[in-house]
Amino acid sequence: MSKRWKNAGLYALLAIVVIALLTAFFEDQPQEPQRWKYSKFIQAVENDRIEGSVSISSDRSEATFTNPQGEKRKVYLPDDPQLIETLTQHDLDVKVQPQSNDGFWLRALSSFFFPILLLVGLLFLLRRAQGGPGSQAMNFGKSKAKVQMEPQTNVSFNDVAGIDQAKLELTEVVDFLKNADRFTAIGAKIPKGVLLVGPPGTGKTLMAKAVAGEAGVPFFSISGSEFVEMFVGVGASRVRDLFEQAKQNAPCIVFIDEIDAVGRQRGAGLGGGNDEREQTLNQLLTEMDGFEGNTGIIIIAATNRPDVLDSALMRPGRFDRQVVVDSPDYEGRRQILDVHARGKSLAPDVDLEKIARRTPGFTGADLANLLNEAAILAARRNLTEISMDEINDAIDRVLAGPEKKDRVMSEKRKALVAYHEAGHALVGALMPDYDPVQKISIIPRGAAGGLTWFTPSEERMDSGLYSRSYLENQMAVALGGRVAEEIIFGNDEVTTGASNDLQQVARVAQQMVTRFGMSERLGPVALGRQQGGMFLGRDIASERNYSEETASAVDDEVRNLVELAYRRARDVLVNNQHILDTIAQKLIDKETVDAEELQEILDSNEVKMAAMV
Repeated sequence: MSKRWKNAGLYALLAIVVIALLTAFFEDQPQEPQRWKYSKFIQAVENDRIEGSVSISSDRSEATFTNPQGEKRKVYLPDDPQLIETLTQHDLDVKVQPQSNDGFWLRALSSFFFPILLLVGLLFLLRRAQGGPGSQAMNFGKSKAKVQMEPQTNVSFNDVAGIDQAKLELTEVVDFLKNADRFTAIGAKIPKGVLLVGPPGTGKTLMAKAVAGEAGVPFFSISGSEFVEMFVGVGASRVRDLFEQAKQNAPCIVFIDEIDAVGRQRGAGLGGGNDEREQTLNQLLTEMDGFEGNTGIIIIAATNRPDVLDSALMRPGRFDRQVVVDSPDYEGRRQILDVHARGKSLAPDVDLEKIARRTPGFTGADLANLLNEAAILAARRNLTEISMDEINDAIDRVLAGPEKKDRVMSEKRKALVAYHEAGHALVGALMPDYDPVQKISIIPRGAAGGLTWFTPSEERMDSGLYSRSYLENQMAVALGGRVAEEIIFGNDEVTTGASNDLQQVARVAQQMVTRFGMSERLGPVALGRQQGGMFLGRDIASERNYSEETASAVDDEVRNLVELAYRRARDVLVNNQHILDTIAQKLIDKETVDAEELQEILDSNEVKMAAMV
C-alpha cells in the first residue's frame, strides 16, 4: 500500500473518531442561555422585572434567572459585596448551586477511553509525519493577541477619573460601535485609530480597558513587543494574522500597548535600521490603511514616546485621533483619590481635597500608590484606620524615599544640615513670586541628608510657563543652602551637600541663555540645535551652531546669572541671620518644621525682604 493511501486512511479514521466524540458531547449539552450585561441585570432587579429566584454558581462567577418573558438568561457576576443584599431587598430567592457534577465527564472518559487513546496516537503519528517537534516553528507567525469575544474587564468609564477630555473622545468611539447607523446616516465614517499619548501612569491602558468594557464588542489586546522576534518576517506574519482574526470578528477593537516598540521611525541611525521591526511596521501600516482597508476595526494604541513614532503611522487614516492623557489637575486628582479611596478605612481627619492640593504633578498611578503606602503604614503601626499622619508620611516617602531614623548623626552634622535646609527655606520664603514652603526636615531620606519641600503652583505646572523672575528666584533658593553654610561655618567648612543644588543652578542658567533668550547681551536668540539620530541619543545630543566668540559670551552670561543669584541669596541670609538661627535651632530640636511653624517664626521677627537686583 502506498504512503499516500496510508495517510488517507489515517485521516479518515481520525475524522470518524472526532465526529463521534463531538456528536456524543453536544447531544448531552443543553443549549446555552443568552447572557445579559451585569448593568442590565441590576437595572431589571431594581425595577422588579425579575421574579422567582436567582441561581448563583458555586464559584460566584455567574447567575441564572428568568426574564419577564419567562426565558432563562445568564449573567457574569463581578466581585460586588452588595449583590446578595440587593436581591433579597427585591424579594428574590437566592440559590447557590452545589459543586458541579462531574459524572458526565467520567462517563464520557470511560465510554471513549479507547477512542481517545487512539486519537492521541494518531495525532502523535501525524505530528511525526509532518516533521516532528520542529513543526512548532509553524506557530511563530501566529498572533499572540489575547482575544475576548465578550469583554469582561470589570472596568467602565465610571472607574476612570481625572481625564475627562480623553474619556469624552473615547466615549464617541464607543458610540460609533454601538450606534453606527446614527453616524453613517449623515456621512460620518468610523475612526480607524485612536492614539493615546501621555506620561507613564496617567491611565492609558485603563482607558482601553474601559472602552472594551463599555463597547461590548470583541476585544484584541497585544503589546508592541510581542510582534518582534529574532527571525525576520515573523512580526509581519503576526500582524497579518491579528488583522485576519479581527476582520472575521468585526466590528471589534484592537488594542496595542506600547506601540513605540514596533512603530519607531524607519531608516534612522547609521548603518540602517532594524529589518525585522521595519518589516513589522510596514505590514502594520498596510493593514491599517492599505488597499483592502479594515472596515469595522478600531485600533487603540498607547505610548509615552510619540516623538519616536514614524510619521506614516501618525497620519490621519491610520490614527485619526491623538488623545493626550496628561497628568491630572487639582479637580482630576480629587476625583482619582475618590476612586482609590473606595474600600479603604479612612479616619475622620483625612481631607482628600488637602491631599489633592499637596500632590501637583502626581499621576493616577502615583495617587493609587500613595494611598496604598498609607494603608501599609497604618497596618504597620497596628491602626484600624488610615489617618492624615500616615498619608503625609506616605507623600514624603513617595517623593523622597523612606526615612532613615536609625542613622546616627553627630551634633555638628545635625547643625550643618539644619542650617543648610533653613537657608533654602528662608530664601524661598522671602523671594517674591516663588512657591510657598511646605515643610523642612533634617531626617535623612534616600540619598538626601535633609529636604525642603515647596508647593509648586498649579497654574505654572499646567501651562509650563515660567517667568524670568521665577527662574532667578529658583537659582537663589537653590544656592541658599551653600550660602548658609558659608555664613555660619566659614568657607573652609562648606561641604559637598550642595552638589545637586549647583547642578540645578547651572542647568537653569544655561537654559535661560541658550534656550529661553533671557540674556540682554545675546538677545532673544535660541542657541544650539538638538541633533542626533533616533538610535544615537536624539534627546541628549545637541549641535553647537554658534562661534567660539558666542560660546565665550554664553559662558559669561551664565556666570553673571549665577553670581546674581548668589548675591541675592547672601543678602537675604545676612540681613535675616537671626531668623536663620531660629529656624535652624527649631530643626535641631524637632527635626521637622511645617509651613505654619515657619510662618509663625517669620511673623514674630522683623524681616528684611530680598533685593531685586
